[in-house]
Amino acid sequence: MLRSAKKARFAHRHLPPFEGCESTDQSAEHPVDFPVVGIGCSAGGLDALEKFLSHVPANSGFAFVIVQHLAPAHVSALPQILQRSTSMSVIEVADNTPLAANHVFVIPPNRNLSLSGDKLRLFEPAAPHALRLPIDFFFGTLALERREKAVGIVLSGMGSDGADGLRTIKQNKGLCLAQEPVTAAADSMPASAIATGVVDIIASPEQLPVLLAKHLARPVTSQQAPDQQDLLQEIIALLQEHCHNDFSLYKSNTMERRIERRSAIHRIHDMAQYVQYLRDTPQEIELLHKELLIGVTHFFRDPEVWDYLRDQAFPALFARNPGGKPLRVWVAACSSGEEAYSLAITFMDALARFKPAGHFTLQIYATDLDPDAINRARKGLFPGQIVAEVSAVCLERYFAEEENGYRIKKEVRDMIVFATQNIISDPPFTRLDILSCRNLLIYFGAELQKKLLPLFHYALNRDGLLILGRAESLGTSSHLFSPGSSKNRVYWRIEQLMSLSELAFPNKTLEHTALSPTPSHGSLVTDSPGVLIDQLIQQNYAPPAVLVNAEGDIIYISGRTGTYLEPAAGKVNINIHAMAREGLREALAGIIRKALQHEGPLYLKGVVIPGGGGAQVVDVTVRAIEKPDVLRGQVLIVFYDVATPKPARKGNKSTTSSSSEMLQQELQRTREALQAMQEEMQSSMEELRSANEELQSTNEELQSTNEELTTSKEEMQSMNEELQTVNAELQSKMEDLSEIKNDLMNLLNSTEIATIFLDNDLRVRRFTSHVTPLFKLIPGDIGRPLSDIVTDFNSLDLEQDTREVLRTLVFQEKQAGTSKGQWYRVRIMPYRTQEDVIDGVVITFTDITEMVQLQAKL
Repeated sequence: MLRSAKKARFAHRHLPPFEGCESTDQSAEHPVDFPVVGIGCSAGGLDALEKFLSHVPANSGFAFVIVQHLAPAHVSALPQILQRSTSMSVIEVADNTPLAANHVFVIPPNRNLSLSGDKLRLFEPAAPHALRLPIDFFFGTLALERREKAVGIVLSGMGSDGADGLRTIKQNKGLCLAQEPVTAAADSMPASAIATGVVDIIASPEQLPVLLAKHLARPVTSQQAPDQQDLLQEIIALLQEHCHNDFSLYKSNTMERRIERRSAIHRIHDMAQYVQYLRDTPQEIELLHKELLIGVTHFFRDPEVWDYLRDQAFPALFARNPGGKPLRVWVAACSSGEEAYSLAITFMDALARFKPAGHFTLQIYATDLDPDAINRARKGLFPGQIVAEVSAVCLERYFAEEENGYRIKKEVRDMIVFATQNIISDPPFTRLDILSCRNLLIYFGAELQKKLLPLFHYALNRDGLLILGRAESLGTSSHLFSPGSSKNRVYWRIEQLMSLSELAFPNKTLEHTALSPTPSHGSLVTDSPGVLIDQLIQQNYAPPAVLVNAEGDIIYISGRTGTYLEPAAGKVNINIHAMAREGLREALAGIIRKALQHEGPLYLKGVVIPGGGGAQVVDVTVRAIEKPDVLRGQVLIVFYDVATPKPARKGNKSTTSSSSEMLQQELQRTREALQAMQEEMQSSMEELRSANEELQSTNEELQSTNEELTTSKEEMQSMNEELQTVNAELQSKMEDLSEIKNDLMNLLNSTEIATIFLDNDLRVRRFTSHVTPLFKLIPGDIGRPLSDIVTDFNSLDLEQDTREVLRTLVFQEKQAGTSKGQWYRVRIMPYRTQEDVIDGVVITFTDITEMVQLQAKL
């Protein structure tokens, strides 16, 4: 059992009851740089292993680790058998065996295997006869240690061991393969692996080595060629056209990896060919879309996060609301629901542990873009493999065991509303106490992250809690949150005012707008002669100048500045630091910030700007504007051309002195620029955390009013979204209940057994149609005491017998006759709910007239 092996490994740690998988110690020795291939198999796996290894070249450069299900007392001859199929060395693993390329390592019997650095470690299972999942365990440590150089292969075997391990490998950018089920002696394991949707290559054991080598041999480029970038944009357009989801703001390397996996499956190694294949095959667009939406999750992922929530976060929320309150939670990108259920269970554990005086309830809105994942989450049914993630105490308390796995109990399920939602384009949930968005932002580009984090701040209540993934950070939004547990990426919301420019509400389609300059309040242009004359003087007689804000964004340009500024290549960027020509760019570094802190102008003398026609020397004056008030806080940069001295004869001392002086000036400017950059770096963190309190302009009140109106509008949209979500959930429940009711009624009527359901007060709750000949019941009698109903039985004290069953909880069975000469077997049983609560009785009447008459004749 996976948990048993983990306890053996971390015996010195106290694991909480619901703790999940732990990562290996990454501070250990650094592994050597070659791919490690983990192979899992069980029944019928020997033949598949021999076929696989016989097609692996001796110099493949890979290390192969085989994990096979073996009986605890079995003496394994697997290394000797496999040695006949390969020229590589086949070794049975001992503790601390170092990895080596072009070697095959085999797990010994009755051991769990893990990878730590470049060493293979062995552990004794704590419970040898309990359920063990050694393949999942090894694949998990392999994924965390080797990441993109991890390869998992599932061959023939019974059960589903290895499926969860492949999910972990996929999540860590590794490669997943499985044997074609029709070629397997036992197809359960490969079929379970394929059903996860994370398998990249499916083939026979003979073909897997060739496909593996081809896939890993494909070169990975750090940047795409321009034509490939165009092809990527075309793929994004096809996805948006067919699947109505915009992936343009996803990280390009994430898109490329998923596209490469799909194209590798079809053995297409050119993106242009794959684009053509997408055009010709609409089904492939759907499959690629599902590939991009794959959610890899499990219960209580990153156990330290749940410890913090249970022991510190929830108690803090209880303390801040002593009178109690309904806590609202949004779990974004919930996938198949494990994250939302884990949060609900953690809340219930915190309630049981701290017993707050006030009454607290939890309402979780769990959303995801994938409707299939939401449907699985709504069912709340999980495979038996969750025993590796959830403790036995937790399973007993919050799950009900069924034939196909474990189903979450009703008390937990009722806390959660599942719905499909696009976090990019749909309005957010608001007035939240907790917002969990773990391991989603890592797939988004910086632009989209910058839009979502302020939105999360807006959606949370004062002192609300934001939970991110281990690989995610707040970035430029760190001033909006204070760290609760930086290690676990848990943050508390800070009450901070935001402008409309920071807060961008989604509106179904995310608009892509180029950066545009902030208009100056005093930059209104008219066609009056005076204005035109002023412009003519500025362009022909006044020195060129630019007006910039504190960040360097150009607000206004006066005169011809082409000698000093030029547009930067790529996306339009009108920042002075991006547009300044070489030589001037270095001189201006840090000068704007310095000018804002300095009284009077700053001068840069003899700045040399290289050019094709020779160097241009320019003097620059930089001055912060104090008046008029509308321009306060902005900086004016003025350029003065300096005549370039003619080159003097060799050996001229004055020329040498002048050149030396220019070099000294340039060196001094460089030093000042470096000093300014250092000061900026030192103050950047403080500025990010400080509040922007400079909104003192005359239109502040109008802007505030506009923000309030916009906020009210978006709140209404969010409330409407919540109502639609709850309505969809209730509609789904009603349909399920209707189907169940119809099934039960048909089942009861088909048995032809008269049945009456009574509550604890012996009032009629429900009855079948076959009861009406025995009791004069009509639909309007529901809720009436059974003693008030006329019966056709001669001698049957049904009320006394029923009360006796309720008192003793022991069922009764007796025979009774009617006035028409019919005989019935009457069976009275307690009515038990799913929560094992007695809530009335069930009385059945089985017709035994023929049997009684036959006995009488005999």
